[in-house]
Amino acid sequence: MKAAKLHNLTGLIRKLSPAKIWNGIQLISGYYASRITKKPIQWGEPFSLSIEPTTACNLGCPECPSGLKQFSRPTGNLRMDLFQKIIDQVSKKLIYLTFYFQGEPFINKQFLKMVKYASDKGIFTSTSTNAHFISPKVADEIVESGLDRLIVSVDGTTQETYEMYRYHGTLDKVLEGTANVIEAKKRLKSNAPEIIFQFLVVKHNEHQIDDLHALAKKMGVDKVALKTAQIYDYKNGSPLLPSDQKYSRYKQNPDGTYSIKSKLHNHCWRLWHSAVVTWDGDIVPCCFDKDAKYKMGTLKDHTFQDIWYDKTYQNFRNSIIQSRQNIDICQNCTEGSKVWI
Repeated sequence: MKAAKLHNLTGLIRKLSPAKIWNGIQLISGYYASRITKKPIQWGEPFSLSIEPTTACNLGCPECPSGLKQFSRPTGNLRMDLFQKIIDQVSKKLIYLTFYFQGEPFINKQFLKMVKYASDKGIFTSTSTNAHFISPKVADEIVESGLDRLIVSVDGTTQETYEMYRYHGTLDKVLEGTANVIEAKKRLKSNAPEIIFQFLVVKHNEHQIDDLHALAKKMGVDKVALKTAQIYDYKNGSPLLPSDQKYSRYKQNPDGTYSIKSKLHNHCWRLWHSAVVTWDGDIVPCCFDKDAKYKMGTLKDHTFQDIWYDKTYQNFRNSIIQSRQNIDICQNCTEGSKVWI
C-alpha cells in the first residue's frame, strides 16, 4: 500500500516540467491577484481537468442525475478522436486528468485507450468507478494503460447496506473487480494504479466505517476515503443525512431547517485551475454544473485556449468574484474556496 502511494507521488513529480511549473505559478498568481483586485485575472491554463467518458450508468443512485436518468442534456460516449484533440491542446501544461464527471467510465469501450493516450503524454490519470465491469482481462488492461489512481465506490460492507444507495448494484461484483486489479498489479509487477475505496457516508451506512477500513486492509486496498453526501433538496433534511455531523455537509438550524456548513466566499480556486469537459465537447466551469447549464464554449468549434480566455469565461469568473451566492450551482458547494500550495 505504501508502495502505491509513493509511486503516485514520485510519478506526479516526474510528470512535472518547467512549462507546467511556470503555468502553476501563473495560475496561483492570477487567482490571488483576482481576489485582491476584485477583477478576473487569468494568467495560466488549467493544470487539472475532468473529462467525461460517458453519461450512461448501470446503477440508479438516488442523488445522481446519471443514475436517475434526469439529465437535461443528451446521453452519449466521448469519441476517441475528440479526446485526442482535447489532450493535444492541453497536454503541455496539464498535470492531472480525472476521467469522470457523470456516468460509469467503463461503459465507454474506448476508455482505457484514452487513459493510455493521456498517460503517454505525461499526464497523471485518475478515474472513479462502481467497479461492476472489471473482469480479469479488463484489470490487466487497466494496469497496462498506465492509470495512476482508481477510485472505487464502496458505500456499504454488506449487500443490504450497499444497495440502499447503489440501486441495482452488487457488492460482490465491486469487491471482485477490485480484487482483479490488485491481482493484475501483482502479476504485472506494477505499483499502479493506487486503489482507493471511496465511502459516501450516509445515515444507513455510517456504522460500517470501521468495517470498511478492515475490509480495505484485508484486501490490500491502498487507501480509504470518506466522502460527504451532496443532497439536492437539503433544506428540510433528508433520510440520507448521517447522525454524526462531522460526516455531513449540512447543519440543522434552530428552526429545524438545514443549511450548508461552509461559508460561500466570493472566490473559487476551481475557476482558475481546472475545468470540466463533457462527453460531447462542451466546457463547463466545475463538477457541480451537472446539466452543463453554464456552458463556456464547445471544442467542436473552438480550441480550448480560445474558450479558456474568452469573455464568456471571464464574465463567469467575474460573477464569482462579485456575487457567488447568486449562482445556483455554487449554493450546494463545499469546495473551491481554498487553494493548496
